[in-house]
Amino acid sequence: MLRSLYSGISGLRSHQTMLDVTGNNIANVNTTGFKASATQFQDTLSQLAKGAGGAQAEAGGTNPAQVGLGVQVAGISTNFAQGSAQATGRATDMMISGDGFFVTSKGGEQMYTRAGAFELDANGNLVSPDGAILQGWMAANGRIPVGGAVTNIDLSPKAVSPAVATTSATLAGNLPSDAADGDALVRDVRTYAADGAEENLTLTFTWDDGAGEWEVTDASGTAVGSLTFNGQGQLTSGGTLTAEGITVDVSDLTGYAGMTTIAFADQNGRAAGTLESFTMSPDGTLIGGFSNGSTETVGRVALAAFTNPGGLEKAGSSSYRATVNSGAGEVGTAGSAGLGTLSGGSLEMSNVDLSQEFTNLIVAQRGFQANARIITTSDEVLQELTNLKR
Repeated sequence: MLRSLYSGISGLRSHQTMLDVTGNNIANVNTTGFKASATQFQDTLSQLAKGAGGAQAEAGGTNPAQVGLGVQVAGISTNFAQGSAQATGRATDMMISGDGFFVTSKGGEQMYTRAGAFELDANGNLVSPDGAILQGWMAANGRIPVGGAVTNIDLSPKAVSPAVATTSATLAGNLPSDAADGDALVRDVRTYAADGAEENLTLTFTWDDGAGEWEVTDASGTAVGSLTFNGQGQLTSGGTLTAEGITVDVSDLTGYAGMTTIAFADQNGRAAGTLESFTMSPDGTLIGGFSNGSTETVGRVALAAFTNPGGLEKAGSSSYRATVNSGAGEVGTAGSAGLGTLSGGSLEMSNVDLSQEFTNLIVAQRGFQANARIITTSDEVLQELTNLKR
């Protein structure tokens, strides 16, 4: 049989593969985090018809004569160029700007993906649409463990910001210097015990005209100090008071006439709170907002880098798994060496270039047609050969 027949068949098979790859790229033009693939061809073995001849004293050398036996697919490479950003406004959507992959876990297997469309499940885990759980580090007492093993990112509303006992408070405003003898002002502020129980700190300010000072007592009537001001309304006594174990800063108080604006400005305690929302920093740190008004670090998203990303094996659901040629994933923090930064509320779109893909479609189609013509032409030659017997 003619060798051209088999060369044509190999061309049909190879260009069919190119059509399949191109069709898959176009199908995933709107797939989050998808990376386009490209088909690479190489020739197959060549049959040696005549070997090379060496140069002689009175004759030149001759080149070898070889007949190629067709084409084959050398490989299908993945283009990991950055896709365009699409703002979504959803806090659970994340995008990597630069190199790196999100680390996920499903069924005990560690996977990697560029698709950052995560959402919270019933257990508070950040999961991909196929149920893979995003990996990272959870904070302990507001601190991220350095070098620890990755674990599930848990943003459950059951997460608690611990209560903080009130140890200090601040008073601000003005005490009137023209008050009548015995005038009393009562001011109070909500405070918290170590277990988060709400308490109340009450201070009474009574003007003593004879002593020229404001006497300060607590809710039980126990004296906790006195305040004196000079003729310019500046505080001349101590800058702090201690009442019911709480240090009260009074250094900002003034003593001008005609104004009564004294009030508690703040205190440093709080009740326990549950997680209500979160935001993400460029390094992947998740900052939680709690119902008690506090903001604390609750975790950090991990990223993985590979020596050879092209060696990753596609595992479906926009995920990849490591292979012997990709190397093991080096897990680290976003923004560190070799890893890009993270953006919340955005997604990385597919990097498929439709103009290039439709051009590839035309090239693959014409290549397929040309190789089909090889087969029909070879068939005509064989038909002429069989007609010699007539």
